[in-house]
Amino acid sequence: MQQNSELISGRAKTVTEKDLLLRMKRRSLAGNCGVGIFVVALVTVLVAFATPSWLVSDYRITGAKLDRLGLWTHCFRSLPDVNDDYQRRFFVGCRWVYDPFTTGYDEIRGFLIPPFMIATQFFFTLCAIGVILSLILVLLFFLCAGPDQKHFVLLIRVIGLLLLAAGICGGIGVVVFACFGNKDKWMPEHANNWFGWSFILAVIGSCACGVASALFLTEAHVQARKIRQFKESQSKFELSS
Repeated sequence: MQQNSELISGRAKTVTEKDLLLRMKRRSLAGNCGVGIFVVALVTVLVAFATPSWLVSDYRITGAKLDRLGLWTHCFRSLPDVNDDYQRRFFVGCRWVYDPFTTGYDEIRGFLIPPFMIATQFFFTLCAIGVILSLILVLLFFLCAGPDQKHFVLLIRVIGLLLLAAGICGGIGVVVFACFGNKDKWMPEHANNWFGWSFILAVIGSCACGVASALFLTEAHVQARKIRQFKESQSKFELSS
């Protein structure tokens, strides 16, 4: 009779430990939502980083000099050389901002990239780098890592902090551009220019980085609590045995 009770107790102990392990291996709702929001942040940030529609001219204005511009590419319909007082040179079409082949383009680079634009490029580049690095860690979290591994909680916490830094840098970049990107004395006919869809994606991506960061940090807290509860349960089983 005593042997049977010990056997039943041992089975109950084994089942309880297995249940705890199975529960730990599941990602919580915060983790699943964090991965989903991160995908949104990844797509929007990288598309905004690469596309030239941060500032666009009103399509209804047929004689506009600006077509659209981004962080790295400018598209003009007929931009006069700001250094040519006689208006004999005009820039037409899309060009990389550091284009070394177009005559006179390097001479107006100071006009094309004022200090606020350099700041926007710098901070949003940091945001894009942070998102790309986070992609590698999120893939590890989603495909490979589990609660039974030593640095699982640390991995999630690093993802959260990295996305937080990316969101802050992206936020600084879009705020700087919003404050100075459509001011007078930079792009011509500023009253007819609008913030384009690339800028809107940059705003969405920066906000998504912040939301994903909060979700991953929450997931790290949840997983740390589960691991702590599992260790406490193991200690209780050892004492009871």
